[in-house]
Amino acid sequence: MIEANNHMKMLLVEDSEDDAFLLLRELKKGGIDPDYQVVDSEEAMESALQHGGWDIVITDHNMPGFTSFRVLELTRKYCFDLPVIIVSGIIGEEVAVNAMKAGAQDYIMKGNLARLIPAISREIREGTVRKAKRQAESALHYMAYHDSLTDLANRREFERCLAHALEDAHETRRHHVLLYLDLDQFKIINDTCGHIAGDELLKQISRLLSRHIRAGDTLARLGGDEFGVLLRGCDVTHGNKVAEALCEEVREFKLVWHNKPFSVSLSAGMVVISDAYNSTSELLSHADLACYAAKDRGRNNVQLYQTNDADMQQRQNDMHWTNRLQHALQTDSFFLCHQEIVPLQAHSADGFRTEFLVRLQQGKDIVPPGAFIPAAERFGLMPRIDRRVIDLAFNYLDRTGLGREPTGTFFINLSGGSFSDGELFSYIQKLVDKYRIRPERICFEITETSAFANLNQTVSFIQQSRQEGFKFALDDFGSGMSSFSYLKALPVDYLKVDGSFIRNLLDDPIDLGIVDACNRIGHAAGLKTIAEFVENDTVRERLTELGLDYAQGYGIAKPKPLY
Repeated sequence: MIEANNHMKMLLVEDSEDDAFLLLRELKKGGIDPDYQVVDSEEAMESALQHGGWDIVITDHNMPGFTSFRVLELTRKYCFDLPVIIVSGIIGEEVAVNAMKAGAQDYIMKGNLARLIPAISREIREGTVRKAKRQAESALHYMAYHDSLTDLANRREFERCLAHALEDAHETRRHHVLLYLDLDQFKIINDTCGHIAGDELLKQISRLLSRHIRAGDTLARLGGDEFGVLLRGCDVTHGNKVAEALCEEVREFKLVWHNKPFSVSLSAGMVVISDAYNSTSELLSHADLACYAAKDRGRNNVQLYQTNDADMQQRQNDMHWTNRLQHALQTDSFFLCHQEIVPLQAHSADGFRTEFLVRLQQGKDIVPPGAFIPAAERFGLMPRIDRRVIDLAFNYLDRTGLGREPTGTFFINLSGGSFSDGELFSYIQKLVDKYRIRPERICFEITETSAFANLNQTVSFIQQSRQEGFKFALDDFGSGMSSFSYLKALPVDYLKVDGSFIRNLLDDPIDLGIVDACNRIGHAAGLKTIAEFVENDTVRERLTELGLDYAQGYGIAKPKPLY
């Protein structure tokens, strides 16, 4: 029996009034009294479908100038997931098979309507499932190409659009403009007010920037406080006007947080996309460089990249960050903090867990990882930094004796670049012997993005390391479209659910559903789950109810330096 059958909307495609009456009588005998409409022509059906809201289509096969195959075509055009059942007096086996291949859910002979009620009940249920699945797939596809915080295009989508623009420049000699935008003083707001305020600022800034972007252009969040703008069919004069307007808009904006106003500004690097360029990476590099030049020249301004600019060329060759990071490695300027990971379930309270976090000391200033890790990744320095972090962590575990305790797990991050380091495993083995560390006390964290970018090398490294007793955690899980499909290939022990979903799970049912799905999938795979960016007790309680195993974040414990 169908629940709430009086609310069912049925489109009946039938040219015979008598046959339509018999069908409706059969439905009433089975307890179904639908809201229905009878149509007998292609035009009438098309009009009915356009109004939407139908739950099922029941159609005859042969009608004057109109067959069930055309019914199926129109249904797929206007209501893709709408189930169609064919009810016909005479239909051959070949026709029935072809109709099923064309998308019909079932066919029933008019002389044997006993199957009609069960078929409708089944298809209503399965149609609901199909629709929900399609909506979920659509949501995942959207997430793969959009930033979860701002709803702007993400870096992947922006680079795809940029590639198309570059291809067009080569084919048509038409120019486009790339703007690379970076917020000034964003770190101050993050450090002063916390990440929630920082996130709110980014969302409001995104809306401000969108006002100046044409329908055919692309605005994207590239990461952190960096944005990209692609202005199609644009010359340098118009591009500069847009960039200056964006700077002015941000300069006049104020974020009010806890009754206190905060101001930021915008630095913009501009590149004209022409056939002189051969890759998107070169375009982004030059735009990034121009943006840094804008910052160095006083912030809150626009800098055009020009190949004949000697000063710009000098800046490109300097690689400022490369020198700073190399010096930091030579002078042992990196140090570690740790952040506790606490159990949410009674059965998970089986030992102490904490994550080691790298920091950079420069004079009296402490530089957070978000400031230097992107540069380190850009210039290929992360493998060296990873080695330094492992050495510092193992040294601390040796000095304190924690690395030889029977319980306790210590999490250490590894970058994607380290998986290309063929000597990393042997280096870790040497440190284990040097510092007398029990490998089972160590859990290496790898981000979802880096793991999938170097999948074969990552799997090989994990398998080697696990044979020695090391554990592994997959960080930022759920942030990519490939999360679930690739999970089987990665032999990890923990899933760390991406913090972007944790932050808003109390207010956003989609985020809540994603966190719940990640947890269920992790447990189905025999893995422990960890929620990141847990910032208050209410979120912690909800995560406990969902069944996640552990939690980490400022609402649990703030990072503390190692002593």
